[in-house]
Amino acid sequence: MKRSRPQAATVAPVHRVQPSAQNAELALREAAPLMAPLARWLLRHGVSYTGFAEMLKPVFVEAARGELAQGPERATQSALSMLSGVHRKDVRAIEQAPPAPPRPPLASQVFTRWMTDPRYRDTDGKPRTLARSGAGRSFEGLCRELSNDVHPRTVLDELLRLGLVELNGENLVPLARGFVPAPRLDEMTAIFSANAADHLAAAVSNLTLEAPKFLEQSIYADGLTPESIEHLHRAACAAWADAFEAVVTQARERVDLDRKGDGEQRMRFGVYFYSVPAASATAPAATPAGAGAAARQPPRAPRAPRAPKPREPHSRSKP
Repeated sequence: MKRSRPQAATVAPVHRVQPSAQNAELALREAAPLMAPLARWLLRHGVSYTGFAEMLKPVFVEAARGELAQGPERATQSALSMLSGVHRKDVRAIEQAPPAPPRPPLASQVFTRWMTDPRYRDTDGKPRTLARSGAGRSFEGLCRELSNDVHPRTVLDELLRLGLVELNGENLVPLARGFVPAPRLDEMTAIFSANAADHLAAAVSNLTLEAPKFLEQSIYADGLTPESIEHLHRAACAAWADAFEAVVTQARERVDLDRKGDGEQRMRFGVYFYSVPAASATAPAATPAGAGAAARQPPRAPRAPRAPKPREPHSRSKP
């Protein structure tokens, strides 16, 4: 007997946390520790605040477009500018121009020109050793070709920090032939970005939407010795191995089952372990004036809030 296609279920509206001055203050306060490891990652790859802030403009505009799509208001340039905080002329430029690759950091631009421009290469094609300053071909002159906004000493400090040059008296000697990524760095960075983005997306959904909650939990304990940290790290790795096998087995079964249907959903399940001396952790909000230093607390047992019920897996079959 031929089955009729089931009627599409009515999708209940998703309710969001309403914007308010209090919520904005709370989000900004907690965004600082959230951004700290991201800032370290960017700085270690030579990305400054200026480059990151410029990259954020289209990110905020597209996020605003997604928010407006959930309501009755059209995503006009004015509406996008109002919600995102990005100037209207920048919104217009973002909409009219194809996405441009992010501009490399100045240190990268300087080093790349040094490595590739014939004026800065010997007759055998190798990059020249450059004087720090002076007439003719010099490092200072090279920097000034690309920007007058950043002092050459600042660019030099960055190249020294990255291990791309060494200072020999008043001369600079290149130690590498270019900004060459480490093996598989591109692939590993893409995986890191995807994993961290989905983790944050799950938490943001749980915090801001009145909808079924995603699994997004952790266990925290302090007052531990390095030996205990090593023991717990091994325990966490063993727990992940068990969870990996169990979830991968079921995921394969569901993929095989849903291949017969019209499933369009994706999922990601992950785990992490991190340890750091408590003194170097991100500082909490400022202590009120006059408050004394808190006494060191005894070690606290691991704790984990009650996990929210994850969304139930499902599949849809064609008739």
